[in-house]
Amino acid sequence: MKNRLSHFPLLLTMMISCAGCGNQAPKSYIGVFSAMDVEIELLLKEASIRETKTFGNAEAHVGTLKGKDVVISRSGIGKINASSGFTSVMEHYDLSQVIFTGVAGGTKDEESVLDQVVGTKVVEHDYGYQGNDGFVWYGGDPGRFEPGEYYECDSALVDLAYESSLKVLKDQKVFKGVIASGDQFIASSDYVAYLNKEFDAYACEMEGAAVAKVCQTYEKPFVIMRTLSDKADGMAHESYVDFMDEAAEQSNAIVLKMLESL
Repeated sequence: MKNRLSHFPLLLTMMISCAGCGNQAPKSYIGVFSAMDVEIELLLKEASIRETKTFGNAEAHVGTLKGKDVVISRSGIGKINASSGFTSVMEHYDLSQVIFTGVAGGTKDEESVLDQVVGTKVVEHDYGYQGNDGFVWYGGDPGRFEPGEYYECDSALVDLAYESSLKVLKDQKVFKGVIASGDQFIASSDYVAYLNKEFDAYACEMEGAAVAKVCQTYEKPFVIMRTLSDKADGMAHESYVDFMDEAAEQSNAIVLKMLESL
């Protein structure tokens, strides 16, 4: 009995020191997401990655970048891959804020390839009703058909992305405005005109609105930002091939600049 009692002070100290250990808040990370490997290559080279895990179709690289705790992830192309991959990663890591980056097609006459677009809000341009008279856009949640559904980017992150873009870019221009998402690679001047008329879009891509919807649902501040690899016109595919790597590198450089200030 004496030997057992002699251990009691030590056990009591351990119990007190561990009190509340289970109530500690989970470690939070800045989430940096993109659709393709090429769009996060530079970030992974600059980061100190301590673990890489796969959740469904998404790879999550966890570590530090510019002194910040980050989760860098490639979710895959298109709205389904983006929403499922992003949600899978987010279920495993507490994200304080989300940056979605990569390349896109420009939709304004005044834009040029390698210009930057910071989304103030995002819209799903291909959600609606297809009838005998053609396509009618509704937006909104599936099954509800409520018109006018846009996803607002976090104003503080928008401002930071814009200012960071100005610091990184030299000859290219920086725009703020609507980014339109849909499950098509747009290479049509007529459709670009539609995106301008219907949504006043500054860029079109394939993932932003899906990620934005998940962020809105889980109340995570986010920004969608894109470097233009093409003008989404009849020459879009050729331009995309020629400028994709350069556009992705530029987009990565802007993310690095943002992380310095976060």
